[in-house]
Amino acid sequence: MHTAAVITVSDRCYAGTATDTSGPGLCQLLQDNGYQIVYTALVPDEKDRIQKELLRCTDELGAHLVLTTGGTGFSPRDVTPEATRTVLAREVPGIPEAMRAESMRITPRGCLSREIAGIRGNTLIINLPGSKKASQENLLAVLPALGHGLDTLTGTGSADHGPPEKKFAPSADAWLREAKAACAGKAGMFLLHNGVVRETARATVREGRTGLPPVSSLVLQVDRKKAEEAAEEARKLPGICYVRTWLNDGPLSVGDDIMLVLVAGDTRPHTVAALEHLVGRLKAECVSEREIYQ
Repeated sequence: MHTAAVITVSDRCYAGTATDTSGPGLCQLLQDNGYQIVYTALVPDEKDRIQKELLRCTDELGAHLVLTTGGTGFSPRDVTPEATRTVLAREVPGIPEAMRAESMRITPRGCLSREIAGIRGNTLIINLPGSKKASQENLLAVLPALGHGLDTLTGTGSADHGPPEKKFAPSADAWLREAKAACAGKAGMFLLHNGVVRETARATVREGRTGLPPVSSLVLQVDRKKAEEAAEEARKLPGICYVRTWLNDGPLSVGDDIMLVLVAGDTRPHTVAALEHLVGRLKAECVSEREIYQ
């Protein structure tokens, strides 16, 4: 089963002057087609807020498919495609081309939608129009093909696709730049934790056991919901203004990245305490490790 997240972008819905029908409609359509909804969000038409939610869905939650609805028109506040483009590694132009072609069959105004689609890591991101009717029509135009694309992207397809693509931690330098921009004037300390698969057995390090053979690989399973809850709890700790996490999963080799965690706070004591608390929760409650020995 592929996982999905839906982000509604709307000033009016965010302010409470309109009701979001597009987001729930897309969630229902995805669930009816076998997708598991792992996250939903409602944000205003602000580029940085859209970027933040996209990064949360991709880098932190690892959703296979992320849909946005809204902000794809000509209004000066319609910046969803611009926000999306900043987080993409590769664009997939055929998806919006197919959606606009379907829209043009319904209304000549279909050509005015500026949605884009693309890939970040193992996630496919697709922009959709803001209305419930148009967003569902656009999604239905490409939904039959998405399963194959996501199987290939996530390595869950048939054997002739080859092994899953190796996952690497995001750029720590890029994370720091984004955190400093988001916390300008607020944070005095930025701390990173990067966990990797080591050759020494976990029991040797944590329990002092001897005689264990070297580790050759590690199978990592992640509870994404608990990981997001842990990150959200850390964001509420005293003095903390920024938290970001990334967790790997699947079969990993020695030296592969397990996690990357960034915490920014007003003082060193607050920041150190939050980082230790968050990493402790991630290791104890959110990941399951099975070591394979040489």
